[in-house]
Amino acid sequence: MSDLILTEIQNRTLIVRINRLNRKNALTHEMYTAMADAITVAHANDDIRCMLFTGNEECFTAGNDLSEFSAGMPGDFKDSPVGHFLLGLANATKPIVAAVNGPAVGIGTTMLLHCDLVLAGSNTRFQMPFANLGLCPEGGSSLLLPHWLGRVRAAELLMLGGTFTAEDAYRMGLINRICDPLETERTALTLCHQLSAQPPAAIRATKDLLNRSSLKALEATMIAEGGLFAERLKSPEAKEAFKAFAEKRKPDFSSFR
Repeated sequence: MSDLILTEIQNRTLIVRINRLNRKNALTHEMYTAMADAITVAHANDDIRCMLFTGNEECFTAGNDLSEFSAGMPGDFKDSPVGHFLLGLANATKPIVAAVNGPAVGIGTTMLLHCDLVLAGSNTRFQMPFANLGLCPEGGSSLLLPHWLGRVRAAELLMLGGTFTAEDAYRMGLINRICDPLETERTALTLCHQLSAQPPAAIRATKDLLNRSSLKALEATMIAEGGLFAERLKSPEAKEAFKAFAEKRKPDFSSFR
C-alpha cells in the first residue's frame, strides 16, 4: 500500500484513510491503485465485513491531482488506476461507509454515490467541477444523479459545477447525517461496527438486491464516461482550464466553439 493511503482493520472494518494532507488529499494514480487494492483485500478476507473511507477532520479529498491528470489517462479507462477503483467500488460485495469532512471535490463526491452509508461533517463542501475544467462527469454520476435527484437538479450540479454544503447534500438525500467534524469518523465507525455485527450473508444479499437493477447500466455508463473523460483531458478547453489553474486565474473559454 502507498503511504498516501493508510489501511488498518478495526473490529472487522477495513479503514482506508486518504493521507496526503499537504496537497489536500489530491488523488494520484498510485493512490487509486492502493484504494482499488484495498477493495480487493476486503472482498477476499472473510474477517472483513465492512469498509470505511475517510480523510481527516479538515479534508476528505480535493479530487484528482491536476498536475498528474493533465498529462492524460494511462491506457483505457477499464485498465487505468481510477477505472479499477471506480469499478471496484461499483462491484463491491461488502458494505462501504464514508466519513467526509472539508473538501469533497470531483471524485471526492462521485465516489460517495457508491457507498452504502455516508456521514459528512458540517464543514464539508461538495463539488463536481468537471465541466468547469473542460471535462465531463465520471464515476457513474451522469446516470445516478438524474435518477436520484431528477434531471434538472443533476444538470445544475454537473453543468454549473458549484459547491454545495452538507445541509444541501442531506436535503437531496446524498448523505445519511451531518456530524460535528470532530465526531464524523467516530460516528461512522460506530455504524461500521453495527454493520459488521449483522448477519454477513444477509447484508451481502441486501446490497446485491439494492444494486442489481442498475449495475449493468452503471458499468456501461462508467466506461462511456471514462472514455470521454480521457478524450476531454486532451481537449483545448481542458488545457486552458489546467493552465489557468496553475496560473491562479479564471479560465477564458470565450474563443471556444
